[in-house]
Amino acid sequence: MNEGQLQKIKQRYNIVGNDEGLNRAIDVALKIAPVDLSVLIQGENGVGKEVFPRIIHDHSTRKTKKYFAVNCGAIPEGTIDSELFGHEKGAFTGAIEKREGYFSVANGGTLFLDEVGELPLQTQARLLRVLETGEYIPVGASEVKKTDVRIVAATNVNMERAIREGKFREDLYYRLNSVSIAVPPLRERGEDVVLLFRKFALEMSEKYKMPPIRLIEEARNMIKAYSWPGNVRQLKNIAENMSVTAEAREITPEILRTYLPEEQKHNQLAVVEKKKAERSFENEREILYQILFDLRRDVTELKKVVNENLLQGTVHGRQETVPSESSDIMLYHKDDQPIKVTPSYFDDVEEVDDNETQQLLSLEDQEKLSIQKALERCGGHRKPAADQLGISERTLYRKIKDYGLES
Repeated sequence: MNEGQLQKIKQRYNIVGNDEGLNRAIDVALKIAPVDLSVLIQGENGVGKEVFPRIIHDHSTRKTKKYFAVNCGAIPEGTIDSELFGHEKGAFTGAIEKREGYFSVANGGTLFLDEVGELPLQTQARLLRVLETGEYIPVGASEVKKTDVRIVAATNVNMERAIREGKFREDLYYRLNSVSIAVPPLRERGEDVVLLFRKFALEMSEKYKMPPIRLIEEARNMIKAYSWPGNVRQLKNIAENMSVTAEAREITPEILRTYLPEEQKHNQLAVVEKKKAERSFENEREILYQILFDLRRDVTELKKVVNENLLQGTVHGRQETVPSESSDIMLYHKDDQPIKVTPSYFDDVEEVDDNETQQLLSLEDQEKLSIQKALERCGGHRKPAADQLGISERTLYRKIKDYGLES
């Protein structure tokens, strides 16, 4: 795409900026528009992801058909299936008449699913079926319906992390992500921040007939260095606020500082990645069993070491004479603090009962069997299985992976 075409697109959709990442996102949207594939647009809140579905639809073969935008995060979980797939009269309390869903009314056109990462797992399964077969069943109906809708989805969620945590289906992610468009955050767009600020300031000036505000050079450098966690949306709010409330029309760093929120460099908790071999314990019973196993193993190993050293006359590398029944032995920790013990010190320590150990170890097998039976009873559906087991769905997902029960 040449520069002239790019500028026409920006002018048509009111896009301001010359950042290379932004230009690349527009170019990808135009290239894949005629190709009837699902598209996933990824980017932080406030970067302007909603512009790209319109670009794709308007330059596709479906441009004469309907376009609908649905904010999945704004629809309650209990009604999202009805909104997307429709429902029959009497399907649930309050369903006083039959209603068509978005997949029905958008047939032949484009459906933009914003915040798709917020969809409940049950709805994700329905959406996957539509993407794979073009078929869906309205809530409360038994008849399968067909639809021909192009899906463009957007999310600000880290999808890989959501998949690991069991919050988003991996198969659905790959269905949606036939083509991916990454919209860069404002903090990575350099001089675009100044251009956008000037645009918002001029719009306020023209709309309310007031002198426009202008950033001096030091203030321009200041907004370029700011992190803009709210991206373009936050920049617009500040420009509009400043246009109305600032007495001076030339904005200095001192004035600008009073409008910019203090940057928080650590606004999120650190995420600690767990190794695959590592186990996390989410209930007291598991912790208790693990402590018991470790304690018994340590006592057994310690008895073995001491008995060997009593025979050899050596304790932790320190040569000693073979003690008599009444003599003492000095055990040394790594901090060289001695502990006095007699040869009979371990006489009262109970031997590890292999049968009891086997019984404790079998608890893991019993838990695995309980999970298998719960999944069988629920037809493989994890949410009802987790409810029967009295654990969270996330815990069940982890245990399924630990025990190799994915299939």
